[in-house]
Order: sequence, then structure tokens, then C-alpha cells
Amino acid sequence: MPTKLEDPKEYQKIFHWAETQKDGAIPSFGVRKNDPYEYQPGFGNHFESEAVPGTIPKGQNSPRVVRFGLYAEQMTGTAFVAPRHQNKKAWLYRARPAVAHQGFTDLPDNEDTESNYLLNNKRVHVSPTQLAWLPFDIPTEGEIDFISGLKSIAGSGDPTLREGLAVHTFLANASMKKRAAVNSDGDFLIVPQEGALDIQTEFGPLYVQPGEICVIQRGQRFKVNVEGPTRGYILEIWGSNFELPELGPLGANGLANPRDFLHPIAKYEIEKEPWEIIYKLGGKFFKEHAESFSLRCRGMAWQLRSVQFVNVGSISVDHIDPSIFCVMTAPSRDPAAPLADFLIFSPRWDVASHTYRPPYYHRNGASELMGLIYGEYAGRSDEFQPGGVSFECGFVPHGVAYEEFKAASAQPPPEMQISKVKKKHEHDPKMWDNLVDNFSEHQEEVEKILAEGVKKVNLNGR
Repeated sequence: MPTKLEDPKEYQKIFHWAETQKDGAIPSFGVRKNDPYEYQPGFGNHFESEAVPGTIPKGQNSPRVVRFGLYAEQMTGTAFVAPRHQNKKAWLYRARPAVAHQGFTDLPDNEDTESNYLLNNKRVHVSPTQLAWLPFDIPTEGEIDFISGLKSIAGSGDPTLREGLAVHTFLANASMKKRAAVNSDGDFLIVPQEGALDIQTEFGPLYVQPGEICVIQRGQRFKVNVEGPTRGYILEIWGSNFELPELGPLGANGLANPRDFLHPIAKYEIEKEPWEIIYKLGGKFFKEHAESFSLRCRGMAWQLRSVQFVNVGSISVDHIDPSIFCVMTAPSRDPAAPLADFLIFSPRWDVASHTYRPPYYHRNGASELMGLIYGEYAGRSDEFQPGGVSFECGFVPHGVAYEEFKAASAQPPPEMQISKVKKKHEHDPKMWDNLVDNFSEHQEEVEKILAEGVKKVNLNGR
């Protein structure tokens, strides 16, 4: 079980993840200290993980007999003949395969959710007006879990056309009990705003807290546990998958790095009790019953330490386009217009000389829908609160009110600027002769850490 933080907002008070390691006095860490799970880092990697060593077959995927009598089951996310670099598949070795269920039953329509955003749907309202939603109230009566508490806000397209997206909020006060879910329509990008999510997937567990994001890919079974009042956002995409944006002129580093994405590690849990599996297909909800259910097996889901996102901005004049804040993008059939971009506006320096600091007045080809995790964000109405939503339709002009424009125009220029030097000179190589070997001073400490690690491995091996 995760430990409680003494100050739940301690990670909101630092400027950047690097602040926790700025003097090198403490060990580097990849997750928050109350995260109970271990992960594998990387984006787009081929991962392998097993809860019991020696279980995964070598040299083939589906041998005649799998160790411990497990069943081999393949999950494919693309066509079998998709190009190698786009081919998505996973092999799982399960106590019982997913096919062991007792059929599907229709569930009543959830009037708070929507998947068909075509104009012939009378429930869909099209408006060019700038819109905003106050934070949705988290239920206090009854038990509302992650699936029951879904509420749709906006979208485009339809999942049956394999192109489009939807934005939802989720409100929960209870964990999913003997209940799991599958989204057969598309991928869920989950952004908690209040309360942590303990997500159990078929590939392993994830602990996702405000300031982090998680992607549950299409077709995966998952279960969400909560620890109290919980609220957040979901971006659902149909007909595409998230990928990292190209760096282009930024070079090798910046934005979100592949190593900052974490995949779960295999962990098994078998419960020989009836389970309910909720399927979402074409925006409709169905349920099936399974006599027993093994939810966790082997790894392919993502958690991003979003506070490690590397902001990139102008260091001379003018603001760079908001694409510099893009964490992930989902391509569409139009190479000039992605299906969806997911951006993070985290704390950052803003030092461009003689430059108007708030977002300039603009009209974008893309529609903008923004949620606020914590803090304040300039450029939106004073009603834009954590847990709320703000929306600007494509090509509709928007920007700050006059009072903020006037105040920003009067802001003084930066106090510090790196000067230009016209005189050319060569460095004297001797300037580096006195670089000190600081590592050797810690040799005894390092050897002790390494020895303890070997001891731990030996004990685990027994």
C-alpha cells in the first residue's frame, strides 16, 4: 500500500523535478517517494517482465505446454502485417484466458457520457463561443467508482469511424470492487487532478498522482482503486495511438524524453470469485461475468512523470508556438493536422526581452480544451479553477482581458542577459587541469551501496 505524504502538495511547491536533486546530496529517484510500485522506463520499447522467474517461454511464444500450466494469450493492437516499427502486440501467460466468460449483457445508457460527435446527433451542441466549466462536484452519497463517474465534455468524430476524440471528466469516491473495465473504442489518457489512482492493469500496477499522467491502451483490462474523493480528466482518442513529438530544431534533448515514461512490472493476483467486466464499444456499455479473474500478468501501459517534462522557450524575443509544450501527439490521416496533441504547461522561466508575456491574441486552426491541475493559469477567466475546463473553438479569436494586457505591457524587461563578445580567442587546455575527482571521495559509500545491492539479489535468489 502507498504511504501517505506528510504534505500532499509537496511536489507542487518545487519549480522542477530537478529541485529535489539539485545539490547531489541525495540519491536520484524516478518516482515520488510514496509510490509503492516498481517500473521499467522507456517509450515505444519492447518490454518483458515475469512475476515468477523462468515462466516466459524462450524461442517461441506458444509452446505445447507453458510452465505452471498457464495459457498463452496474444493481444494485438495493429494488423498482423503492419510494418515492424508500427506493429503492436503483446503475449500474456495467464491462469485463465480472457475468453473464459459467460457472455455479454447490455447495460443501460449512461446519459452523462457521449461518443458520437457527428452533427446528426441531436445531443451534440456545436458553438463557436468560448466556454468554461467550473469543477464538477465529487459525489458524496453512494459508491461511485471510476467507470460510474464518467462525464463527457466535448469531442469530435465517432469511434466506429476509427477517427476522432472525446474529453471526459471522472468523479469517484469508491474503488472498483470485483469489477474491471475495457475500452474497445480507443486509448485513455488519464490525468488525475485530485486524489491518487491505484490502477491495476493486465500488465502490472501503476500508481498515478496529480502531476502525472497515464495511458491505458485500447483493449486492455484495468481496475481503478481510489483512496478518497477523486477527480480528473480523460482524453480518449479513436483510430490512432500516442507518440512522442519530433524534436526538429530543438536537437537531441527537450520536451518529454522516452526514459521519463514508466511501464509496469508483472505481478500476479488470482481471485477465485465472480468478477464483472465492463466493455465500452461504440460508446455503449456492456458487461460480462467471469468466474475468476487474473488481472495482472505482463507489461504494456504508461505512466509519465510529467514534472520531469523539459520546458523549451525563447531566450531572446517573442513567444515560441505552444507546440514546445507538447508531451505526446496522436497522428491523423492529415500530416499537417494531428488527431490530438497533449500539452503540459508547467512552471517555467519567462525571460524574453521586450516581449509581451501573456499569450498573444490569436486564432488557431486547432480547438483548445484545457484542464487545470493546480495553481493559476493566466489567460483564462477568473472562474478557471483546478478541476475546471476551458474551451476555445478553432479559428475563434481569444486572449486576455484588457486589464491583464495593460499590466503585462508595463512589465519591466529582464534584469539579466547573456552578453555578446566580439573578440575571438582560443581556450588554453590547461584550464581543465585542476578538475577534481570528487567521485573517489565517495568510494567507501559507493562500495557499501553496491555490496548491499548484491546481498539483496542473493537473498531474493534463494
